[in-house]
Amino acid sequence: MIIGINATAAIKQPRTGVEEYTYQLIKHLTMLPEAREHRFFLYLPAIARRAKAGLPAANRDTNIRIHTNDTNRYFDFSLPENFEIKILKWSLPFLWTQIRLAWEMLRRPPNVLFVPVHILPIIHPKNSVATIHGLEYEYFPKYYPLLHRLYLRWSTKYAFKHARKIISISESTKKDLVKLYGGDAGKIEVVHLGIEIKNSKIKNQKDSNPFVQRTNQDNSKLKINKPYILYLGRIERKKNIEGILEAYKILKEKFQILHQLVLAGSPGYGYQKLKTIIHNSKFIIHESGYISEAEKRRLLSNADIFLFPSFYEGFGLPVLEAQSADVPVVTSNNSCLPEIAGEGALFINPKNPAQIAQALKNIIDDAKLRDKLIRSGEENLKRFSWEKCARETLRIMVG
Repeated sequence: MIIGINATAAIKQPRTGVEEYTYQLIKHLTMLPEAREHRFFLYLPAIARRAKAGLPAANRDTNIRIHTNDTNRYFDFSLPENFEIKILKWSLPFLWTQIRLAWEMLRRPPNVLFVPVHILPIIHPKNSVATIHGLEYEYFPKYYPLLHRLYLRWSTKYAFKHARKIISISESTKKDLVKLYGGDAGKIEVVHLGIEIKNSKIKNQKDSNPFVQRTNQDNSKLKINKPYILYLGRIERKKNIEGILEAYKILKEKFQILHQLVLAGSPGYGYQKLKTIIHNSKFIIHESGYISEAEKRRLLSNADIFLFPSFYEGFGLPVLEAQSADVPVVTSNNSCLPEIAGEGALFINPKNPAQIAQALKNIIDDAKLRDKLIRSGEENLKRFSWEKCARETLRIMVG
C-alpha cells in the first residue's frame, strides 16, 4: 500500500506532546520489518522546507520530492528507501492542511492517509485514519479563545465522522469522544503512546553535585538545591499550576519541608497571572522555561518527587518519563491519569491543594511508600513502548 502521513508536527521544535508522538511514530515505523511491504509519503509544507533548509522562495513553484540521502535536514534518523518526503508548495502560514494537503489528496491520493492529529483535510481518501489526543477544550473552555475552541470542536467532530478509523491515545479519551460527540465507538481503537528506550534508565544520570544548574531564558544561572519537587509541562492554568503553588505553600508553612519547587516548561495560557503569584511567593520557586531533552533527563533523575496534578490529560506522557527516572509520582485521579500511571503513583483530587500537600508529605516521610511507588512505576513502564505504538498504528492503517 501507499501510505501518506502528514508529518508536519514531526519536524517542529520544540517537540512537545503531538510533535513527540508524530516524530517517534515515524521513527519507529522505519524500524518495523512489516513496514517494508509498504511505501510511505511524508507530507511537509514548502514553508517548512525553506525554514529548515534555508532555501530560496523560488523553490516553491513545484512539488519537490526529497531523496533518502537528503533527509537529514528534517530528521535525525535515516529513512529507508520506501520512505519519501514530499514537499507541497504553499505560501501561507495557515490552512496548509485544509487547502494544500486537500488538493494533493484530490490529485494524487495515497491508498491510506494518516493524520497524527484531529485535523483531517476536507478532501481525503475514504481510507483515512486520524489520531485524537484529548478534549481538554470541552471540559475547560475558559482556557481557550472562542475561535480556537470552535475550530477544535469542528475539526474533531469532522475527523470522528469522516475518518475510517480513529486512534485514541487512551481509553479515557475514547470514552470522552463517545460521551460528548456520540458516533460509532467501534471505529475508535486505543493505542497508547510509548516511552523512548534511551530514557528508560535515566536514573543513572543522578548528579553527585548538590544542585542542578543551567542557563535560564534570561541568561541568568538557575541553581537548584536538592531536594526538590518537580513539575514538568506547560506553565498554564489548565495544568493546575495554581494548585501546585498552593500545595507547596501548605508544605512549607504547615510541615516546614526543606524541598524547593521546580516548574520546568514553557509559558502557556494564563501565565501572567501565574507569574505574579510565583513572584510574590515568599518561598523559593524555580522556573526553568523550556528545557532540552538532556536537561529534562537531568532534572527528572535528580528530583525527589514528580508532581503532575493536571485538571485533564489525553495521555500524560510526563508521568511515564518520571517513572523511567525512578521518581515517585503524585498525579490526578481524573481523565486518563490512573489508566496511564497504573500503581506507580499516588492519586489526588487536583482541586484539593491540602490533599496534594499531604500526598507529597507522605512520600517525603515514608521511605517504604517511596520505594513501593518506584518499583510499581518500573513495572508499569513495561506496558508502553514506541515500537508497540508504531506496530499497532500500522495495523490500523492497513487494516
